Amino acid sequence: MHKLLSLLFFLVCCGTMVFSQAFTKQDTLRGSITPERAWWDLTFYHLNIEVKPDEKWLGGSNTIRYTVLEPHQVLQVDLQTPLSIEKITQDGKELNVTTEGNAHFVTLQKNQKKGATEEVVVHYSGHPVEAKNAPWDGGISWKKDEQGNHFVASSNQGIGASVWWPNKDHMYDEVDSMAISVRVPESLINVSNGRLKNVEEHKDNTKTWHWYVTNPINNYGVNINIAGYVHFGETYDGEAGALDMDYWVLSYNLDKAKEHFKDAPRTIEALEHWFGPYPFYEDSFKLVEVPYLGMEHQSSVTYGNNYFKGYLGNDLSGTGWGMKFDFIIVHETGHEWFANNITYKDIADMWIHEGFTAYSESLFVEYFYGKEAGAEYVVGTSNLIQNDRPIIGVYDVNKRGSGDMYYKGANILHTLRQLIEDDEKWRGILRGLNRDFRHQTVTTSQIENYISEKTGYDLTEFFNQYLRDDRIPVVEFKINENELSFRYSEIIDGFDMPVRVYINDELQWIYPKAEWTVKTFENPVNSLVLDPNFLVDGLLVK
Repeated sequence: MHKLLSLLFFLVCCGTMVFSQAFTKQDTLRGSITPERAWWDLTFYHLNIEVKPDEKWLGGSNTIRYTVLEPHQVLQVDLQTPLSIEKITQDGKELNVTTEGNAHFVTLQKNQKKGATEEVVVHYSGHPVEAKNAPWDGGISWKKDEQGNHFVASSNQGIGASVWWPNKDHMYDEVDSMAISVRVPESLINVSNGRLKNVEEHKDNTKTWHWYVTNPINNYGVNINIAGYVHFGETYDGEAGALDMDYWVLSYNLDKAKEHFKDAPRTIEALEHWFGPYPFYEDSFKLVEVPYLGMEHQSSVTYGNNYFKGYLGNDLSGTGWGMKFDFIIVHETGHEWFANNITYKDIADMWIHEGFTAYSESLFVEYFYGKEAGAEYVVGTSNLIQNDRPIIGVYDVNKRGSGDMYYKGANILHTLRQLIEDDEKWRGILRGLNRDFRHQTVTTSQIENYISEKTGYDLTEFFNQYLRDDRIPVVEFKINENELSFRYSEIIDGFDMPVRVYINDELQWIYPKAEWTVKTFENPVNSLVLDPNFLVDGLLVK
């Protein structure tokens, strides 16, 4: 049953991708830095909307403030059907808009001068796409809680934030700060990112919840969560000072949450040790209950693991260690560092989010239960690897790679740690990534080059093998009394990673290449076992 659930997790979470696909112009407009995106730099959003759960409707405006990088007169705004743009204005003047699918090209009347700060206001409304299988097939989840009250939430990685609000829907350009104002029926509460500034009451039995995000935020990290929430919280004494930790849950789950959410400060403690200070102290940390499994919305992590340990009560590693923590709390909080602090520029590099964050689960286990336990956990998750296609996807068309980005990604990092043979140096690299790329969007090549530089190793073939090829290296062996022959197969040209093996129960390094290498021992070779901490397969050749 465990293996079936694990396989199901990957098929649902990552989808079954087609190996070859014809991409459309819409894919390019969504996934590339078009000329109509490149000339302006986002600085501020004010998303100001009303949500009517009874009608599954929302509408309002988004003010988009930007700096002109180069003079240009056409600006691309993204909003997906069936939502529609009512008008777009600049300085109060309505502008001409040409629509091509989900991309809307705005012709600006005012001359756009390099260095100037300008803004447009996009007015829109409609019935947004309803999430079919949140968070993987996202949109808006219009649900009811056990008491029949509205339970509404957004989730939109992959499909795009423009599924429910108009924005510059490409990951390369994060907005510097953001205001989020959401008007809902007075019996409901909206929880979004950042800090709650005030609640505005209206005469028509509605309230507007005003939130403000101080730090840069990626588009898919913006969220709305609407329910009859109750709130509790605590202050965590973290590396960067006092961290406000707030929890918003359904009223009938309050007692359960007060006990279960003790995993939240434990997670911050472990991951600050490995990755450095939580990246968004100014915006606080929140766990918000939602009607789907969960998602890494920045400073507003959503939770729907039904107050179980593990992944919906199951251990994805098959080792027992996965039942020591709530998977969603640890995994989605891990994304605050790898996804929200360090964000991919192109979804083809999504492994940067998911590989490091899947690895953070084992680091949590190691922090509290020891190095051996952490290693057992991450190696256990290698049973989930499918090797169906490369981890890196197709650039410029909004196409991610294999679902192996999760646990193949984690085991790649675990293997790399073995090669370094210096745990403090490894921890320094993880913390350094979050320091040196703080609040930035990055590419895989930047991450590869950084790790190569800090380790002092040329890791070109290592990363090419594991990220850009779908094969696991195989160490082939031949044993002839006291003579051991070995080589690699299923590798790219130039791959020659050393690996540890137990020979007659003695741990030692060997250095396979594509050609056979022969090593002679004083005594006969009676047994040979690969160190399981390396992401390689073994084959004894008769």
